[in-house]
Amino acid sequence: MKKIYPKKLEAGDEIRVVAPSSSMAIISKETREIANSRLYGLGFKVTFGKHVEEIDDFRSSSIKSRVADLHQAFKDPKVKAVFAVIGGFSCNQLLRYLDWNLIRKNPKIFIGYSDTTALQNAIFAKTGLVTYSGPVWSTFGQKLHFDYTMDYFKKCLMANDLIDIKPSEDWTDDAWYMDQDKRNLIKNDGWLVINKGNASGTLLGANLCTFNLLQGTEYVPSLKDSILFLEDDETSNPVLFDRDLQSIIHQPSFKGVKGIVIGRFQNVSKMTNDKLIQIIKTKAELKNMPVIANVDFGHTSPIITFPIGGEVSMDTKKKSIVITKH
Repeated sequence: MKKIYPKKLEAGDEIRVVAPSSSMAIISKETREIANSRLYGLGFKVTFGKHVEEIDDFRSSSIKSRVADLHQAFKDPKVKAVFAVIGGFSCNQLLRYLDWNLIRKNPKIFIGYSDTTALQNAIFAKTGLVTYSGPVWSTFGQKLHFDYTMDYFKKCLMANDLIDIKPSEDWTDDAWYMDQDKRNLIKNDGWLVINKGNASGTLLGANLCTFNLLQGTEYVPSLKDSILFLEDDETSNPVLFDRDLQSIIHQPSFKGVKGIVIGRFQNVSKMTNDKLIQIIKTKAELKNMPVIANVDFGHTSPIITFPIGGEVSMDTKKKSIVITKH
């Protein structure tokens, strides 16, 4: 399927905020105000889906409401980008009800992370539209230590140059939305090279346990000539990550994977470098495949923005990860 790269954002563009997973009702007033102010500062007009405030017992809303907001966002010619409010657990419920032709005929930036992984990879598989893993609308509500995240957002969605990814100087693993002024900076020791080598290919993946929800369905993209970007959330631990990674390795198209880039784990996962190395080294299928870990994406802060369906190269000797087309 031919890839479709959406037009980059410019000052004056309208972005539409939708809630394909958890509702906007869970987002605090302070976070909302900071997020909107930051996006206004980039020159964007911010509008919201009709149903973003609806909430049910699962902190989401009906499939009908979420699909309606997504369809309206893609249909509206004034809207140049669609932002997810936040992650969650339920956006894979929408896949059977989406109008893929509507999305294909109205290509635009779609950005989210975590649970949005299912929707993003399905969009690429069904339409060829390149989507973006990166800060959701509520992430823009971080008061402090947002510069790195903002820098890579701009590089990926507001410019066309190659993106030479570099490690952040510091990172955090705190509930920043609970106390915006109390943050715990941790010095970044840089990337961990587990397996040596170099590779280039189509970038796929993001949140591992969510990506695995697509296995065996019509919504999973082919892994042929791909580089997987994989991360996991606070529910993860070494045993679960090992099992979920093995599940991908068992996929028929895994033989087409050229390399793996792993995002930083949260402290609660108890994943150490030694445990991660052990997991990777025990898998014969990964023996000759370059693997780099502790990269700035996932459920810690800050994070990069990267294109699902775009092109990336990696070289462990140079400790280099470059997004070549986005």
